[in-house]
Amino acid sequence: MTAPLSPEQLSHLSFWLAGQAKATKVTLDSVQRLSGGAISVNLAMDLILTDGPLGGRQAVVFRSGSPSGVSASLSKAQEAAVLQAAFNAGVTAPEPLFVEPTGGLLGAPFYIMRRASGVAAGHRLVKAAPSPALAHDLGTQLGRLHAIRPGAPGLDFLPMPPDGIVDACLDAYRDWLGDVAGNDPVMAYAMRWLDRRRPATGDLVLSHRDYRTGNYMVDDGRLTAIIDWEFAGWSDAMEDLGWFCAACWRFGKREREAGGIGDRVDFYAGYEQASGRAIDHAAVGWWEVMAHLRWAAIAVQQAMRHVSGAEPSLELALTGRMVAEISYDMLQQIDRMEGGA
Repeated sequence: MTAPLSPEQLSHLSFWLAGQAKATKVTLDSVQRLSGGAISVNLAMDLILTDGPLGGRQAVVFRSGSPSGVSASLSKAQEAAVLQAAFNAGVTAPEPLFVEPTGGLLGAPFYIMRRASGVAAGHRLVKAAPSPALAHDLGTQLGRLHAIRPGAPGLDFLPMPPDGIVDACLDAYRDWLGDVAGNDPVMAYAMRWLDRRRPATGDLVLSHRDYRTGNYMVDDGRLTAIIDWEFAGWSDAMEDLGWFCAACWRFGKREREAGGIGDRVDFYAGYEQASGRAIDHAAVGWWEVMAHLRWAAIAVQQAMRHVSGAEPSLELALTGRMVAEISYDMLQQIDRMEGGA
């Protein structure tokens, strides 16, 4: 599904939603594609419901898979289940409303969630003044999410790392990189460094695994939603913290180590208060190196979606061109971990 829905598809969706919402009729209004969506297709729309428990006009987002994706992505039904678990845990996440898991209705599985107001674009968010309150709130939300542990209801589809999370990550990213893993000296060096310097890992928690500036929405300085849950899974808690703080996700505001929007101290304080878990600073630094390796591997995969001809896209092609910058940031972080300047 690469374009907004056809009139015939909108008609099918309207009829299906009426049954799901127990409404006499559902009219779809203001359907438009949202920006972004390199892995998923996101459409903003309003549902106008006649009768039924929801009633009236509901602002929602329709979210479906793209024709090709990266290997770590959850299915849309799984993603909706994770989103529901996070919402139930008190995380500021959009509430999922309807799920079509088979793809039989529109040719691809999808779900529909409530739409939040605000801006998500990282390059725009970091232009605002540093926000201790926003950094603290983002730490708080992550702490709430990490209260969800293996065995939580509705999440039995999430696989447990078979050989420990560190080995699982290194094996997965080596596989994602393909020939690049052995041919690129920076990638080969980083994987060896990560293997030799691995930290002690803690208990597994439900991790967003893409928790960063660009994947949450802010309206007038206030957090309104954490979005893009397709990579979620069980992991060490410090992975999400390292991903959020990694230099590659600061959008040029390198001095603001908490996602380009604030200081680590505020982000960490919110997390520790909400989770009751102390920050392992060395482990977070190690996971920042892993974040760069993972982002490089994703960039390679996304570039291959374009190069292979499966999904020609300037956005995907340009993502592949970012590997050099990601490599530089990764080497800089390793140097800091080794006591360099």
